[in-house]
Amino acid sequence: MGKQGSHKSLRSEFQGWHSKTLLLQGLKSDSSKCNSCRGLYVGKKHIRAIVVMFGLLGCLFLLDSLIISFFEFTNLQPGTAPNNSSAFQGRDSYIYRKQSPVYMYERLLNLASSALAEKEFKQESSNLWVEPFRQASSWKPCAERKVQSNSGKPVQSNGYILISANGGLNQQRVAICNAVAVASLLNATLVIPEFLYSNVWKDPSQFGDIYQEEYFMNSLKDDINIEKELPPHMKSLDVEAIGSQITDADLTKEATPADYIKVVLPILLRNGVVHFLGYGNRLGFDPLPSDIQRLRCKCNFHALKFAPKIQQLGSILIQRIRKYGARRSMLDTQLLGKFIHNNKYHEGKRGSAKYLALHLRFEIDMVAYSLCEFGGGEEERKELHAYRERHFPLFLERLKKNSTSISPMNLRKLGRCPLTPEEAALVLAGLGFKPETYIYLAGSHIYGGNSRMEPFTSLYPNVITKENLLTDSELAPFRNFSSQLAALDFIACASADVFAMTDSGSQLSSLVSGFRTYYGGDHAPTLRPNKTRLAAILRENNTIKWNRFEVRVKKMILEGQKAGIRSYGRSIYRNPGCAECMCKHL
Repeated sequence: MGKQGSHKSLRSEFQGWHSKTLLLQGLKSDSSKCNSCRGLYVGKKHIRAIVVMFGLLGCLFLLDSLIISFFEFTNLQPGTAPNNSSAFQGRDSYIYRKQSPVYMYERLLNLASSALAEKEFKQESSNLWVEPFRQASSWKPCAERKVQSNSGKPVQSNGYILISANGGLNQQRVAICNAVAVASLLNATLVIPEFLYSNVWKDPSQFGDIYQEEYFMNSLKDDINIEKELPPHMKSLDVEAIGSQITDADLTKEATPADYIKVVLPILLRNGVVHFLGYGNRLGFDPLPSDIQRLRCKCNFHALKFAPKIQQLGSILIQRIRKYGARRSMLDTQLLGKFIHNNKYHEGKRGSAKYLALHLRFEIDMVAYSLCEFGGGEEERKELHAYRERHFPLFLERLKKNSTSISPMNLRKLGRCPLTPEEAALVLAGLGFKPETYIYLAGSHIYGGNSRMEPFTSLYPNVITKENLLTDSELAPFRNFSSQLAALDFIACASADVFAMTDSGSQLSSLVSGFRTYYGGDHAPTLRPNKTRLAAILRENNTIKWNRFEVRVKKMILEGQKAGIRSYGRSIYRNPGCAECMCKHL
């Protein structure tokens, strides 16, 4: 019996007992008019009946409470789909208040709902879970073993490179790989990178809290020298005072090897140490010697293994998403290490073995910074403007000086607006994903919380997050470490049967898609909507027929999935399909 049916049955039983009690009370009143002996006898009889009835009522109320408690407990268990969207709430207090659902494309949403309802009863084969272009499987990982004849670490080091990386998990990962490449380029010894504390991320995690230090050093020992810290005689040096501190002002964005040799190498040779402060995306992708490019790939795809505690909890997370359905892939092996063997304890308990991971970038900071409007009316405009005044004052100053600002409507036409949860749901529906699809939501700090997720969950109710799959005690050691939590999302997204992004410029989406390309072969499709083309399709919300919507969305996604050789200047972390990174098998 369902929870609602149980409650209804209990209420009707209670009403029946309540009516009988009133009747007995009436009989007791009438009996007082009889003689005292008969009245005493009847009164005692009725009192006993009332006591019995109230005892039964107490038992019924107790049973009712137990049933309610049972269902609430069941809904909170790890591994079950959530019945509410509390995990979608953001960090700002105004997001928590109750709001009405916000719809921008209600007509299309209704068409999608009808189309998905029809699909639910059709047993049709689906190719949504397979990479559509078979040439993806012709590229094989080989950055680890492919060594150029002129490569290898130098006989004598030119000095030490210190790195203080900024940003979150993904920006730091890029900084580490760039630092490895620069150390090789300058014949320098790399000291294990440090991570700057950010008031945005508020995470004090350092390299060893996120990655395996010894594994990192051993993996790259034949390529560069790596030390855990400076030698004792150099620890007391004031690198800024001696002119060895390098900031973004000293290097252009995506600098070339020539820039490093011209600007950095003389300082390194003079002082024996350089410190890159706030280091990030300061090394371009081309032109770059092939052995340096290969080393970047080796660092990103092989040398950086998550710390055991992250791998262990990541393994638990993946098992619960799949409901202990087994899947052993190269992706899982690389992400989970020895903890992939935990699955053997659950053999035979096969469940939902496939899931889609979605990186839905609809956080408050991105929404506010975009200057777009999302159907929330005047209240939303005031809310986002207040957030900009508080967090982006310099950005607002530049806007005031710029008289040629673009309107929110034109920003949307140009594809510069973050996709709302509603738009993401429409894309998935247009592709044909069925309502029962399990969707892992990365990040989960959605601006607007439940009001924004309502259109999404109305089509796809099986939305799951790390917050409702893992227990409080399991998450407790990670709670105040945003980069370590982001690592769990990285694992869940990279290991997914399908990965969908809403913003191809996101570092997480970029790194995850590259990881899937490198290790996934033709079994790790990635969905990248073209926001300009999608905006044009959605502008026809009031007239377009659903079958036409499906055709255009499928074409848009298919063209974004074409696999090919990395083009000049493109990120090797996102597009590892090149001779320096992978080997092509015909």
